[in-house]
Amino acid sequence: MSKIFIIEDDVSLFNELKTRLEEWDYQVLGVTDFENVLNDFINLEPDLVIIDITLPKYDGFYWCRRIRDISNLPIIFLSSKNHPSDMIMSMQLGSDDYIQKPFNFDVLVAKVQALLRRTYQYQNQGMDAVRFRDAVFDFKKLTVKSKEGEIHLTKNESYILAILIHDVNQAVTRETLIEQLWDDSRFISDNTLTVNVNRIRKKLESIGLKDAIVTKTGLGYMLKE
Repeated sequence: MSKIFIIEDDVSLFNELKTRLEEWDYQVLGVTDFENVLNDFINLEPDLVIIDITLPKYDGFYWCRRIRDISNLPIIFLSSKNHPSDMIMSMQLGSDDYIQKPFNFDVLVAKVQALLRRTYQYQNQGMDAVRFRDAVFDFKKLTVKSKEGEIHLTKNESYILAILIHDVNQAVTRETLIEQLWDDSRFISDNTLTVNVNRIRKKLESIGLKDAIVTKTGLGYMLKE
């Protein structure tokens, strides 16, 4: 049974989320102290986190940073704000998805199922480290290492690179990436993929892999050897 940690201070919404997710046999856990959310996270050892942006004491962005310092598990943001900058910020911090309130609970459950399924399948693919240019992509450790340093990847970033490196020097359509990452493109904005790819590019450039991911206008993206 997968454990889902919900960081949400709205008691009625938390209870609704808990009820809906438990109907799908998920174990749902909540925060005991909003000043020490990271302690709860460490003690509970969840498989996925759902986190609101507006929280007491520290906001969701703060706790996302703290969680990303120690874990690459899937993170879904919830927000009542209709600001593109919030979605961009959440993706830059390493979240895997972003849902604006009010939302359809069936859509949320579908996203949770897709993220957990992909994470589980990904961890059991037995993928080894792959050499690219002068770097090594380690899909088990979620890292890329070159002579100029090492970067850590989120699940989504690793999965995008895994798809691109499978067809290195060939264009992979945006539709293919979206469908393989999120299962159903109806629930995903095109901008979500763009933010993820741009974040990977910046990370790769920081260790000397400039122009590793090339945009193919009208097609998608290509990992260029």
